[in-house]
Amino acid sequence: MTEIIIGVDVGGTFTDIFALNEKSGTAEVTKVPTSRPDQSDGFLSGIRSLVNNFSDLSVVVHGTTAGTNALLERKGAKIGVITTQGMRDVLEMRRRDRPKTWGLRGNFIPIAERNCRLEVSERTLADGTIRTPVDLPAVRKAAQELLDLGCSAISILFANSYANSENEDRAVAAVREMWPNAHVASSSEILPEIREFERFSTTALNAYLQPEVSGYLNRLEKALSTGGFSGEFLIVQSNGGVMGVDTAAKLPIRTALSGPAAGVIAAGYIAEAAGLPDIITGDMGGTSFDVSLIANNQSMLSSQTSIDFGMVVRSPMIEITTIGAGGGSIAWVDKGGLLNIGPESAGSTPGPVAYGQGNTRPTVTDANVVLGRIDPENPIGGKIEKLDVLAASKAIETHVGDPLGLTAIEAAEAILRVANSRMAGALRLVSIERGFDPKRFAFMPFGGGGALHACAMLEEVGLAKAIVPRYPGVTSAMGCVIADMRQDFVQTLNSGVNDTDPAVIFEYLQNHVREGHRALDAAGTNFESRVTSFTFDMAYQGQTHTVNVPIDINVSNEVVAVPSLDQISNAFDLEYKKTFGRLLENGVRRIINIRTSVTGKRPRFDLATLAPKGGSIKQAFKGTRSVHFGDQWYDTNIYDRLELPVGAVIPGPAILEQPDTTVLIEPELVGRIDDYGNTLIERSKS
Repeated sequence: MTEIIIGVDVGGTFTDIFALNEKSGTAEVTKVPTSRPDQSDGFLSGIRSLVNNFSDLSVVVHGTTAGTNALLERKGAKIGVITTQGMRDVLEMRRRDRPKTWGLRGNFIPIAERNCRLEVSERTLADGTIRTPVDLPAVRKAAQELLDLGCSAISILFANSYANSENEDRAVAAVREMWPNAHVASSSEILPEIREFERFSTTALNAYLQPEVSGYLNRLEKALSTGGFSGEFLIVQSNGGVMGVDTAAKLPIRTALSGPAAGVIAAGYIAEAAGLPDIITGDMGGTSFDVSLIANNQSMLSSQTSIDFGMVVRSPMIEITTIGAGGGSIAWVDKGGLLNIGPESAGSTPGPVAYGQGNTRPTVTDANVVLGRIDPENPIGGKIEKLDVLAASKAIETHVGDPLGLTAIEAAEAILRVANSRMAGALRLVSIERGFDPKRFAFMPFGGGGALHACAMLEEVGLAKAIVPRYPGVTSAMGCVIADMRQDFVQTLNSGVNDTDPAVIFEYLQNHVREGHRALDAAGTNFESRVTSFTFDMAYQGQTHTVNVPIDINVSNEVVAVPSLDQISNAFDLEYKKTFGRLLENGVRRIINIRTSVTGKRPRFDLATLAPKGGSIKQAFKGTRSVHFGDQWYDTNIYDRLELPVGAVIPGPAILEQPDTTVLIEPELVGRIDDYGNTLIERSKS
């Protein structure tokens, strides 16, 4: 019996599969079209294309966009809300923000309809005192009314329940006795943290996703087990860790950016092995371009993310900036004569015009095809045997060239310039605008189309170099295999440092650690090690925004040491001064939230096993093709990238082809194959 770990990343256009044989140290990759509307068909067919028998699999790790798509497309479940009297419209009022800066009207529709948001009598004060016990008969009546309205999931959202969850606990218990499924949760179970809207929003969104995501995961789990699979089935979280299917079914909101997070994890591991601690990743799929920054081998984590306007998720996530500039993004000219890219995408069906599946509007991929950068005889993904260059050229001429007075070739170059400019803007947003000098960063493109635009990013942003992974088209799937198992916890204290009893902090942290290790134990995975980290959200009294303060607290045999108040104060002073350059004299330090992360480190495979064995530049050479750069055509050498040996130096212009992507090396740049099979692209020194 072989031991194979499978990573599966479902994107908007393709489903990527990365299969690692632990015994031989070899890897196989493939891409299959993402199935619609049920992504499970593509998931299973992709695995079957590499593995005949599911019993050969030891672990299957899945990066999913099911939750993300349900949120963005507003295709979640019909949900009900039971809340405190007077708080029925918190989800609709939000923070009194608006989708557009100007104007007096908006069209925001909350995920829970107003007639499905019901109030009951109860009240807990901010200090945890229960002023009004919850009216349980009213709760039961409200739950029945929501059932009659057709709600399939329900959230209990009470005021100040982070300080004392007793009223919510009693209400949840009453509802669960009569609710026909498991889709019932309270805000204190999902996010016991101060700030009503963020807590309400995260809990409601979790309910909104639960029927869809849990059903999808249950179908996958059943199909795998029917096929003979008896190993671990894990789901990638937005924080870059993985969790079991049971946890994912209860907390689907933690999968909101699952797929892109897996790619960042893999990118960090690849870059660290290559000796590049500072990188900016660019995941270009068919629909979007996702950008993230890794500094000193550490991914940037955000404690709060807005998936779309009004859809605020308060949960640790890898910080990812997304724009609608994927390979399938449609190019169009507006009424003012300006060329735009996206956000509408041709997706996998019908796909770019060159696919010949009915789309008539040009995409970024069509521009690359017309300019000779993609081989029309060997498109990636295996979905289409041959690309229709003439149809792509005609679409570009009709929809972009004619309105702008350009030829098809000039219009294709214009499409790429606009697309590259938008991508470069996203890179600047995560680097320059946050105080990072791009000259010390390398750019790591991945996804099917990212490596076609790597050289343009060096020129536009001023990055030091680019590093293209060995299998860039399936990097997110590789990240699924690499990701550690992680559990995050939060609890609001909202008290002054000197007014806080260290024993209270200890009790919360100890509970977090205990629950975290219990979740790791339940996974049944052998971890190389377990790591626990603690951070406190702190501020001076009167401040709204908090500083994330790492606290070094010893954990021995799952027992947490009691932190001292001086230790907490000193850590805050250090972090506050680092952030703002000074401390506030006579300022009163406050602890708002305490956070715990328990991580089980999963075994990593040696990336050197992916490096080419032997080969030569001569063997890899496939011929030449005319490729357009700037304002002229170049005779460009074409290589089979996977046949290029370690140490090979390829001057531009050149194209390196492989089944899951195409790597473009522009004139005046040079590519080199490193010890892991990555391609480093730098400016030519000659």
